[in-house]
Amino acid sequence: MSTVSEMPLGPASPAPARSLFLEDIVVGEEWRSAAHAITAEQIAGFSSLTRDHHPLHTDAAYCRKRGFPAVIAHGLYGLSLMEGLKTELCLYESTSIASLGWDKVRFRRPVLAGDVVQLRFRFVSKRESRQPDRGVVIEALELVNGGGEVVIEAEHASLILRREVEAG
Repeated sequence: MSTVSEMPLGPASPAPARSLFLEDIVVGEEWRSAAHAITAEQIAGFSSLTRDHHPLHTDAAYCRKRGFPAVIAHGLYGLSLMEGLKTELCLYESTSIASLGWDKVRFRRPVLAGDVVQLRFRFVSKRESRQPDRGVVIEALELVNGGGEVVIEAEHASLILRREVEAG
């Protein structure tokens, strides 16, 4: 997967004036979320929700013995956060139909309590689906820490409405 340019966190992209339909998607266009601070409490909450209480996620002393300065967020916490940060941009607020799944997920670096992260992504492709009122958008996503390092990368497929059919 080719990455969005390596650079430190930047300003969030402004939300679009309205939800994007398939026809509005510009392949290659890039977006950035607001920055988000990861806390040990958020990681603990995810541990409770998912029943994954491995000491890498819950015990700072254990983490230090393993060479990490703080507890580590679950990879799936980071992936879930990526979806949430994207949702806050309100790109598909009234045009989203479904998530079709995640591909090429890679956990490149640990996400630590205390990290500040940002989602960067770009539209990779778009196409009409078998049903005439919708289409599929492929997004390349990166979760980036405050040092500009990609910590998680993935591709995501979204099913969204088409404008022409909606209007007709």
